[in-house]
Amino acid sequence: MHIKEETIDILKQSDIGNKFSLLPVLPKASVLIPLFVKKGELYTLMTLRSKELRSSAGEVCFPGGKRDPSDRDDVDTALREAQEEIGLPPEEVQVVCRLFPIISKSGLLVTPVVGFIEESFCPCPNPAEVSAVFQVPLEFFTSEKDHCTVHGAAGMVGPMHSFHFVDPDSGSQYHIWGLTAMLAILVAALALRKKPEFDVGFDSEDPSSFFQQILHRRISKL
Repeated sequence: MHIKEETIDILKQSDIGNKFSLLPVLPKASVLIPLFVKKGELYTLMTLRSKELRSSAGEVCFPGGKRDPSDRDDVDTALREAQEEIGLPPEEVQVVCRLFPIISKSGLLVTPVVGFIEESFCPCPNPAEVSAVFQVPLEFFTSEKDHCTVHGAAGMVGPMHSFHFVDPDSGSQYHIWGLTAMLAILVAALALRKKPEFDVGFDSEDPSSFFQQILHRRISKL
C-alpha cells in the first residue's frame, strides 16, 4: 500500500463526521489542512496572511475562515476558503476527515478538515488575503530542532507551540505558532503515527479526549 492510501486509512480513524456540526453556542470556522506526497514524504501547504488584513495579519495559517450562511457544513467552508485564498478548486481536494474542533483565542469553533491534493498543484494566492504559500514536510512538526514551547500563554490551554521554518526553495523564514502549530502537530502525529520529540500537552495517540474536555469546559461557561 502506498503512503497516501496508508495515511488516508489512518486519518479516517479520527474522523468525527458531523458530530459537532449542530453546536449552536459558538460561531464556526474551518481550516483545510492540505496534504500531498513529495519524494515519498508527506507535506502540507501553509499560507502567510496578508499584512493588510484586520485579524491575524502577517501570521502563518492554513487556508480557512468563518462559516458563511451558504456553506452546507464544515467541509464546504474549508473548501470555499481554500479556493478563495489560494485558488485550489474544491474538486481537486480528496477530503479525508474532519478532526476534533478546537476553540480559537477569538472564540471561534474551528474544525480542521484534512484532504489530499496533487503535488503538482500550483497555488494562485489572492493578494488581498495571502502574501505567500509554502510547503512544509509533516515530519518537521514532530522534531524538537526548530521548536519551542511557551507555557501560560494568554488564550491557550496547555503549552503554546512555536516553530521557525526556513523554506529551502525561497530562503524565506516563517514563524508558525499558536493554533496553527497545534493543528500541524496533531495531524503530523496522527498521520505519521509518530510521537513528537517534545511535550505536546495531550496524548498524541488519542488526542480527542483532551480536546473534548476543553470544548465541554468552554461551552459549560457560556
